[in-house]
Amino acid sequence: MMNLQSNDFELFAVPVQFAQDAQQLAERWKALQKQAHPDRFASQGAAAQRVAMQWSVRINEAYQRLKDPLKRAAYLCEMHDAPIRAEDNTAMPTAFLMEQMEWREALEEAQSPADVDALDDQVASARRAMLARCQQLLDVERDYAQAAQQVRALMFVARFSGDIDRRREQLGQ
Repeated sequence: MMNLQSNDFELFAVPVQFAQDAQQLAERWKALQKQAHPDRFASQGAAAQRVAMQWSVRINEAYQRLKDPLKRAAYLCEMHDAPIRAEDNTAMPTAFLMEQMEWREALEEAQSPADVDALDDQVASARRAMLARCQQLLDVERDYAQAAQQVRALMFVARFSGDIDRRREQLGQ
């Protein structure tokens, strides 16, 4: 039987690592949801249904964390005593900050949907490279402090991607 104290990886019976099979996670999520569905416990009374509902919530929370690469990376860092603390730890490498400034400038100067798309492609490419680096740091080097730094940088990139989407809307795309 499932244990509420299990970490997300144990709950989903997958390896404790960054690299995950999205399809396997989705299938496992469906199976767990079916197992814990409150309707299955209807004959056992309200208390059993409440417990099933708690499980359902726990399973959904775990799935949201595991399926999102950024959340999964952050979770692994936290599990290994390398907290992200994005709100009070904003120090970033100079090269990364310079790149951010260039992107912001390019976004402000973007006059056409094509300009925005070109920047979006550039940012998406950088994000893929950063996620690959995250996987290397977490699964191979097991350098969780460095991975936490990478996660903070990825959070900047995620926010900037939102800014790109808003600019695209402004330009009527």
